[in-house]
Amino acid sequence: MRTVSRTDRASRLIKAPASQIYRAFIDAEALVCWLPPEGMTGEMLEFDARPGGGYRMALRYDEAGHDAPGKTSEHEDVVEVRFTALNPGRGIVQSAVFDAEDPAFAGTMRMTWTLEPAEGGTRVAIACEDVPQGIRKQDHLQGLKSSLANLASFVGG
Repeated sequence: MRTVSRTDRASRLIKAPASQIYRAFIDAEALVCWLPPEGMTGEMLEFDARPGGGYRMALRYDEAGHDAPGKTSEHEDVVEVRFTALNPGRGIVQSAVFDAEDPAFAGTMRMTWTLEPAEGGTRVAIACEDVPQGIRKQDHLQGLKSSLANLASFVGG
């Protein structure tokens, strides 16, 4: 049986220059501050900001009664991300693999972040291709929007 690939997308206008937003992606301390969506905190386990490098991050739910199941354990998602392209001030392409025993979370998700100049700032868009079936679409979209809101707050826009 062939599974259908899913792509989830979100975008936001951020009132900051693309160069400042880009720096928030390649700094471990910055990334751990803004990437975890509302209801989660992050811990950077490894970080290497270069093409072919990447990071390993643990995302932990703040509350025990969260709606979405953890991928690695009941209350934690561990993700390994590789930087497949770093285009300063323009965008980043990443591949992400979740540390999970459940086959519903298996596979490599490709995340393409684009930074485009726009009236009043930068339009930041994320496209996640080959989203694992175990990630509910509504939860994922909510998480992406939350991360974009966090990014906007982090860079002051």
